[in-house]
Amino acid sequence: MNNIQSYIKEHKDRFLNELVELLKIPSVSADSAYKNDVLKTAEVIKTSLEKAGCDSVEICKTNGYPIVYGEKIINKSLPTVLVYGHYDVQPADPIELWDSPPYEPVIKKTDKHPEGAIFARGACDDKGQMYMHVKAMEFMTSTNQLPCNVKFMIEGEEEVGSANLATFVKNNQEKLKNDVILISDTGMIANDVPSITTGLRGLSYVEVEVTGPNRDLHSGLYGGAVANPINILTKMIASLHDENNHITIPGFYDNVEKLSKEERAEMAKAPFNLEHYKNALDIDAVYGEAGYTTNERNSIRPTLDVNGIWGGYIGEGAKTVIASKAYAKISMRLVPNQDWENITKLFKTHFEKIASKGIKVKVTPHHGGQGYVTPINSIGYQAASKAYQDTFGKTPIPQRSGGSIPIVALFEQELKSKTILMGFGLDSDAIHSPNEHFGIWNYLKGIETIPFFYKYFTELSKK
Repeated sequence: MNNIQSYIKEHKDRFLNELVELLKIPSVSADSAYKNDVLKTAEVIKTSLEKAGCDSVEICKTNGYPIVYGEKIINKSLPTVLVYGHYDVQPADPIELWDSPPYEPVIKKTDKHPEGAIFARGACDDKGQMYMHVKAMEFMTSTNQLPCNVKFMIEGEEEVGSANLATFVKNNQEKLKNDVILISDTGMIANDVPSITTGLRGLSYVEVEVTGPNRDLHSGLYGGAVANPINILTKMIASLHDENNHITIPGFYDNVEKLSKEERAEMAKAPFNLEHYKNALDIDAVYGEAGYTTNERNSIRPTLDVNGIWGGYIGEGAKTVIASKAYAKISMRLVPNQDWENITKLFKTHFEKIASKGIKVKVTPHHGGQGYVTPINSIGYQAASKAYQDTFGKTPIPQRSGGSIPIVALFEQELKSKTILMGFGLDSDAIHSPNEHFGIWNYLKGIETIPFFYKYFTELSKK
């Protein structure tokens, strides 16, 4: 791509300022208090796509938040790349743990980002990474170097399960028809160790409610005589793992993909320093399923984690009560071949079965999705690999991710397309956590690399 580095250098300040303004909008899809902000963000994305050179851009209504769709079709005989991203963000809680306000972006230098990083909610997940594609599009159209057709589908409900995206995709298959789907909502190993995500875990997310007496009770008058929902719930949760941290739900592992020794050996080639990992998290030991390494535990093995637990009195001071109810939110990260709906049923059956007498259990499924694996011999992967080689000077390492993007499996099912995951964030960027950030170098390197994917995908498609 001619002059891409000079173009980025010339427009660097504008690229950063535009992202900063986008990050100021608190587009939290999980909280209805931010509804107007989410809708405002969709309008901003629409305007950005128009300025980037899309010939047609529209805000498509759904039963929830809208999807922004844009396209530029230069020749129907050429390949078409569909770019997916999301403009909604996670809640910023707990606010008190942020070093700076989550929606007042600041740029600070860090050990990992000596050129500076933008600190704000959504900086890396996914506004910064999504916006790289908008700016890459701007470069290609303004310099007349767009080699193929491009479509954008940017949604506003990814952080709450993408419930309405599935309907949109099923009802708009012709509109969304493509040859490959390109997503930047993942990360890479390090700035000097580029990698391409080739696998994603699936997800089953549930909420449980345990009910004991019909009201809160005095713990002196009733303690020891009536089942305490909080005590019972914690025991039930503890029983979901055995002494080897193996999940105890019957049938949970029946369809788990088993990687060969050779595949595990290839994964082990990725640079990993256990001491650095522990130091970064301020822990003195790692934890997990026996028989697997840390990198295997967070990528090729399924997990079950409590994401929140509450009940009873949690205010200041003391209140001696036995709560009527206790609650927990639980997520299960799944590997390829584990069907999330089946796992949800297995969890519900098991959790209800292990309940003590004197309590009632309610399991409410929230959302989920299937795992996904991208073959490294596909044209899309080869194009991405060549793009990284051009801009990083190194061949990227294929890497399985522990995260989940449930709609990727849906895309293949409905659109019959493979997805390429070109992420430029780092594990240390604190997505979903206080002080989320995205390196300026990573943001600009993404803008630089993405056009090369278009170039090589178009060339390889002609062979």
